[in-house]
Amino acid sequence: MLRKFALILGAVGIALTATACNTVKGLGKDIQSVGQAGSDAIH
Repeated sequence: MLRKFALILGAVGIALTATACNTVKGLGKDIQSVGQAGSDAIH
């Protein structure tokens, strides 16, 4: 179950990053956001 959730979260993060980021700074913020969401989901 956790593995599926992590896979889905990663796929969504990549999709959002690919469509929403126009700069390297924006990419870093999106990656940080995905990491924070994953951390919040685990705790």
